[in-house]
Amino acid sequence: MPSLTSRSPGPAAAGAGEPAAERSRSGRDPFFDNAKYLAIVLVALGHAWEPLPGSGRLVETAYTFVYTFHMPVFIIIAGYLSRGMELRSDRVWKLVTSLVVPYMVFEVAYTLFERLTGSPEFPLSPLTPYWLLWFLPALFLWRLTTPFWQTVRWPVAVALGVAAGGAVTSNIGGDLHLQRILQFLPYYVLGLQLRPAHFDFVRRRAVRIASVPVCLVALAAAYWAVPRTTTSWFFRRYGAEELGSPAWTGLPVTLFLFACAVVLSACFLAWVPNRRLWMTVLGAGTLYGYLLHGFFIKGAVRLDLFEADVVSTPLGRVMVSAAAAALVTALCTPAVRRVFRYVVEPRLDRARKPQPAS
Repeated sequence: MPSLTSRSPGPAAAGAGEPAAERSRSGRDPFFDNAKYLAIVLVALGHAWEPLPGSGRLVETAYTFVYTFHMPVFIIIAGYLSRGMELRSDRVWKLVTSLVVPYMVFEVAYTLFERLTGSPEFPLSPLTPYWLLWFLPALFLWRLTTPFWQTVRWPVAVALGVAAGGAVTSNIGGDLHLQRILQFLPYYVLGLQLRPAHFDFVRRRAVRIASVPVCLVALAAAYWAVPRTTTSWFFRRYGAEELGSPAWTGLPVTLFLFACAVVLSACFLAWVPNRRLWMTVLGAGTLYGYLLHGFFIKGAVRLDLFEADVVSTPLGRVMVSAAAAALVTALCTPAVRRVFRYVVEPRLDRARKPQPAS
């Protein structure tokens, strides 16, 4: 996912076990970098499980469980780290260079990839994001609206109303995956409202202990739900009618999924380490892992690697999961970041007009 700046907003937000000198050197809160790394691993696992043929009920249960909260927790963190967003020219310029430019570059790159690997007529359509690229324009638009959400009363309630409207309506269209932008909006707005004390609370020992039975219940519920519902609800890409349900069900489903995602996100964050570890440096490169791992997943599909006999066995599914985790970990490393920095985090200072002296 986008390499969200993990600047520590205050002493309370920093990991309690991390020395103050270490925090001041890096300027980043290791808790959020650790959380982003663990979340990007869940994203890669979900994408690797998706093409598994006849994956079985256990894999489908894990898939349902992970998809309940893995994107919401990423978006909540994005909102929290965007609290200082202002519509100044320098901030908007940074938004364009860090989100819009990589989006356009990878939209072209994935289109060429599709054309070279068996789909020569695959269209280049910047308004229809390729698979995983929808998150970049979504985050761009969410951040542009930050001042509004910091001004309006009851922002989370208003955002839930917007999301419910998106779930009820099925004729919004596919441009920029606007359905997803609207339906995932409440998580970004929730993140904007959070404060360091909220993250301190979820890291309490009591919350950590309570999260275990909560997750077990959620797994049991996911196991029960697998044959009875569709995971398409979790993608937030469709209205209720497109999923075969009455339009009015969009409202209760939106509220239900929001409640489930917030609870499981809190359980996930309760177990995120709050000190510098081997994964901390990887959390700063999640944008690279997010944008690049799609080539490997789609490449494996094109090569029919998911059709191998071993993949259909329990051991094969474990191997696929381990490979996906190792892959996205490698793609977040500083070495990969150095190679791809010019396309993922381009410096376009020459394209910007000189700023007048203060």
